[in-house]
Amino acid sequence: MKRSIVPFAVASGLAVVAAAGALQAAEMQMKPPVNVGDIKWGPAPPVVPPGAQLAVVAGDPSKEGLFTMRLKMPANYKVPAHHHPTDEFVTVISGDFRVGLGDKLDMDKGQSLKAGAFAEMPAGMNHYAWTTEETVVQIAGPGPFAITYANPTDDPSKQATK
Repeated sequence: MKRSIVPFAVASGLAVVAAAGALQAAEMQMKPPVNVGDIKWGPAPPVVPPGAQLAVVAGDPSKEGLFTMRLKMPANYKVPAHHHPTDEFVTVISGDFRVGLGDKLDMDKGQSLKAGAFAEMPAGMNHYAWTTEETVVQIAGPGPFAITYANPTDDPSKQATK
């Protein structure tokens, strides 16, 4: 009686596929969720005007790849006109976030964004922001995250070295 090796080969192939699938599933495990109380706030980097706090929620803004971070700003906080080398996606978590387009911060222009609002700033587009009360925004996008001020003298990291 001749035995066929086909069933054995099919079973072996299925076992390999199942093992590869299990390995892939283990690598793709969900990262732990982040509750608001778990967010670790720290001082924002020097490229952001002083007084804000920053928390990285996911990813690494200094590297290639997606990231999510939150910026907590006090009332009357101002971010001069600037742009980013990559797209920026902003969601207002709380407060009153005011944004405008252009090469110079102009508080007579711009738009008020309240909790739940969303704005997308394309790469290279100059924009500015300010707050009227304590405000938290979530910023997401592809890294690396960088800020280039429209007027280089507005860059707080350059002012800190003087």
